[in-house]
Amino acid sequence: MGQGEATGQVRRDETKLLIGGAWVEAESGTYTVVNPATERPVGQAPNASVADAEAAAAAARDAFPAWAATPVHERLTLLAAAAKAIRARNDDLVPLVIAETGATASVGSRMQVPVCADRFDRYSRDIRHVQERMLPPVVTSATPLAPGGLVSALAYRQPVGVVACIASYNFPLTNMAGKVAPALAMGNTVVLKPAPQDPLAVVELARVLHEVGFPSGVVNLVSAEGTEPAAALATSPDVDMVSFTGSTAVGQRIAADGAPTMKRLLMELGGKGAALVFADADVRTAVTAIGSTWAFHSGQICTAPTRAVVHRSIFDQVVEGLAAFAGKLTVGPPTDPATVVGPVISAAHRERVLGYVESGRAEGEVVCGGGRPAHLDVGYYVEPTLVVGDNRMRVAREEVFGPVVTAIPFDDDEEGVAIANDTSYGLYDYVFSRDTARAFAVAKQLRAGHVGVNTAQRNMDAPFGGFKLSGLGRDGGDTGLEAYSELQSIIWSS
Repeated sequence: MGQGEATGQVRRDETKLLIGGAWVEAESGTYTVVNPATERPVGQAPNASVADAEAAAAAARDAFPAWAATPVHERLTLLAAAAKAIRARNDDLVPLVIAETGATASVGSRMQVPVCADRFDRYSRDIRHVQERMLPPVVTSATPLAPGGLVSALAYRQPVGVVACIASYNFPLTNMAGKVAPALAMGNTVVLKPAPQDPLAVVELARVLHEVGFPSGVVNLVSAEGTEPAAALATSPDVDMVSFTGSTAVGQRIAADGAPTMKRLLMELGGKGAALVFADADVRTAVTAIGSTWAFHSGQICTAPTRAVVHRSIFDQVVEGLAAFAGKLTVGPPTDPATVVGPVISAAHRERVLGYVESGRAEGEVVCGGGRPAHLDVGYYVEPTLVVGDNRMRVAREEVFGPVVTAIPFDDDEEGVAIANDTSYGLYDYVFSRDTARAFAVAKQLRAGHVGVNTAQRNMDAPFGGFKLSGLGRDGGDTGLEAYSELQSIIWSS
């Protein structure tokens, strides 16, 4: 890789996939990965064919019995080694991730590579407290099946088998690590399939896992520009489970493709988070949290509080606060330390986001932003945008995945909760109130898998996932280990 410190340009060319312990040329050649800030190539990525994906799944299937039988401490030692190796390559990986994703220097250096390493560390801990659980013995009477006696049981978690890990483009390393690390810890073998927009750092992750000594076929990598190889993983009889992060529409296709082979699914899909701001809320706290939609990776995060549902008595105050907040955010090149809002991932996505803004302009009022920054001629930038209206607006109902917030007033608690729940999604909501007892009571009325009370901070060990169209299953912490397992009951009599 060549890196120009003055321009922030990064170049990396990859041509090979990892299949069955060997680095092999991708059957469909390579394709170009574009820097969303400069619109220039970051490099070439391997372009897998359907046959490549099928070969990777078959290699993972062949490697599974031996890896599942590997003593737990040996598996976890390799995870710890991976974490150490990722940290050692931090200075090489951070510029690459910034170039591929358009993440700002702050997000790239703090939330991409380090969190990837942290997740391998997290799952290098002992897993036996999750893997085995004794149940109280039960006194049973004799039946035609067997004599009576004291019957004991063990709930035991076996690995699922082969897991296809299909990651999102917004946090390619972090998201992939959250799938691969717990899957490997539980004894599964994996096929890594990064998002087509930014696969190069994930190729490097696969290289790290290969180099620290994971056995041949335990970790496999396919990357591709098109959708066919991922679809092949979803239909492959060699794949037991698909772990996917991305859009609801793609998740639905994966579920349909995997149904004939009864694929186990872990899906973290779209979100349309409501930030329910009550009259007694600390307005500054609420504004700062809602403003993270703009400030954190240009709104390209499914947990963002994209709908500010605000009590009418403080609605104008919150709207004014959000507009002022947006006006202070520096939009610019991700390599500039002063930048807070970088580009979105692609030209097509920029136009999609701007299309939602125009629909908001027609159905509501654009209070600030609403276009491309005038001072940036190159790059896929969108201004931090605030749209005021009601929950019927298209921009309030569909996932934009960009730096766009909608503000919607409500008059009483019942109406506020109803607006928050009036969505097809249910991933991450928020409640802001100085009365924490009230906030906790309201949180339990929200149809979302996660609710933040007076904060946008995460607890990474908390079960994470969504209601409704926001997904299936949960990961995070010990729940992540459970997600990549099949629960078996072992019964004996004494």
